[in-house]
Amino acid sequence: MAKNNELAANLRDIADLLKGQKANPFRVNAYLNAAKTIDALTEPVEDLLKREGFTALLDLPGIGEGIARSINEYIVTGRMSRLESLQTGHDPVALFEQIPGIGPRSAHRIIETLHIDSLEALELAAYNGRLKAVPGFSTKKIALVQTWLDRVLGYRRPHIEPQQPIAEPPVSLLLKIDEQYRRKAEAGDLPTIAPKRFNPNGEAWLPILHTTQKGWHFTALYSNTARAHQLDRVKDWVIITFHDDQHHEGQHTVVTETRGVAMGRRVVRGREKECGDLQSTIA
Repeated sequence: MAKNNELAANLRDIADLLKGQKANPFRVNAYLNAAKTIDALTEPVEDLLKREGFTALLDLPGIGEGIARSINEYIVTGRMSRLESLQTGHDPVALFEQIPGIGPRSAHRIIETLHIDSLEALELAAYNGRLKAVPGFSTKKIALVQTWLDRVLGYRRPHIEPQQPIAEPPVSLLLKIDEQYRRKAEAGDLPTIAPKRFNPNGEAWLPILHTTQKGWHFTALYSNTARAHQLDRVKDWVIITFHDDQHHEGQHTVVTETRGVAMGRRVVRGREKECGDLQSTIA
């Protein structure tokens, strides 16, 4: 059962990377326990999925919805974007190009228009109506994207109204985490880790924040991606990953807006309108 072995190895790699980020031990152990569960299976995971569907993964010991979605993604596509993101700050163009009907031009349009870089964020945009703002995305094409994402991420939704939100932290909380991280990082009050990328000397320079607020568990750190280095925005772009006890998880990037009415303000990429609404309420 080679695929099972690969899955278990990937889950252990995620655990190791989270441990390197000094993440909550319970989070690390969740991936280690999931790897043990996969190792103990007496049949290939893909056979289980074909026979019983995504919910069969949730019935396995120690596997919640977030990890189940990563497993399902790997079975369907042969890649695990959660692992890729932890390893390298993955290339979102290549990630979106794997979706039928999305080529390099469409992938760039998604990123440039919506400022998103994960399948989970694309899923949210496909269901809340924001993907319609991307040139070339008709109702039919969006439906195809939704169908593919449902199959890959294994999300259980018999029906979702176009404007029904998917569970995520409010932008006010994300901006609060961003402010706390940047303030503490600047003051030298955070532990630092040694990223593997763009760090030939192995220096522990990257501040990292772990915090739990309002039922969400957050990890925040400066963006260490190639794009951030090219644009000299490493210490402006803050990557915030999050999960809750119901295994909803995702990631957002918070940046200083460089154009429009929000220029100079901190905004959550992909949720700019909510940030603007929040600012209007405060004003």
